[in-house]
Amino acid sequence: MINIFLAIAPIFLLIILGHALRRGNIPSLEFWNLNDKLVYWVLFPPLLFFKMATMELSGQAFGQLAAVVYTGFCVALVFVLVIGWILKFDRPLHTSLIQGGARHNTFIALAVAEALLGNEGLIIASFITALLIPITNLSVVSLMIVTLRGGEPKGVFGVIIKELMRNPILLAVFFGWMVNLAGIENIPVLFDVCQILGAAALPIVLLCVGANIRIRAMASSALPVILSIAGKMIIFPAGIAAASIAFGLDPSSTLVAMIFGSVPTAAGAFSLAKQMGGDAPAMAAIVTVQTALSFLTMPFTIMLMAVFLEVQI
Repeated sequence: MINIFLAIAPIFLLIILGHALRRGNIPSLEFWNLNDKLVYWVLFPPLLFFKMATMELSGQAFGQLAAVVYTGFCVALVFVLVIGWILKFDRPLHTSLIQGGARHNTFIALAVAEALLGNEGLIIASFITALLIPITNLSVVSLMIVTLRGGEPKGVFGVIIKELMRNPILLAVFFGWMVNLAGIENIPVLFDVCQILGAAALPIVLLCVGANIRIRAMASSALPVILSIAGKMIIFPAGIAAASIAFGLDPSSTLVAMIFGSVPTAAGAFSLAKQMGGDAPAMAAIVTVQTALSFLTMPFTIMLMAVFLEVQI
């Protein structure tokens, strides 16, 4: 247990540092606003492109991983959809609950996977990222549009395609995958640049995650926060654990999949809620509470699975 805490602690210390720097206006609020764009458009896509382009793709491993992570994602998504309907949440609040219960913070997952399992963990995490990003964007954005429109699907397909086509992370995964499948082992200069940018991505993005935490938003309604925690930090990992056992996934892949199941929701969910007309204050509260709580829940969840798998980490 202590080893897991020690591995994860630097990640959350960077998040706390990012929050402290922003609150202290160091170097400025404008810097952190621009840094979000720098990470999203410049640093993170090269990291995913390089990892996808250079990893060894296995058909069997791909199928098992897909089945496992999609099971966890789907059960969590169904939970937040149904509970929102049952409790008759208003449309904007329901969309924030959907994001809180089904989306994941890719940046934290990649950092924790590398901290616990080294390069092997980062490669598996990049593989899972390639699996989850398309389905997460497609389903969550679609459901948000339909929910906010009161169930009217007209024009949804065009909006979804537009959003996906300009998503740099999704495009990086796609092109990295194409390079890998084409059997191109190295692209001089491009691969070197991607490695350099990718090395800077994770520490900077963790600072940005902390900078975007909004403590005051925690005063929002407690119910959607609690329900989002149930969906993201209990149901999502439980679905992954059950599917991993059912499909006989190897221990390393199972542990990394559990990391994705137990990370908090995406920090960018707040921006998406603002852009699409969701309940932004509730979304900020969900992101903040989940991120803080995950410092305790992630090690516990990973430890339980490691004990079950009889794996030393």
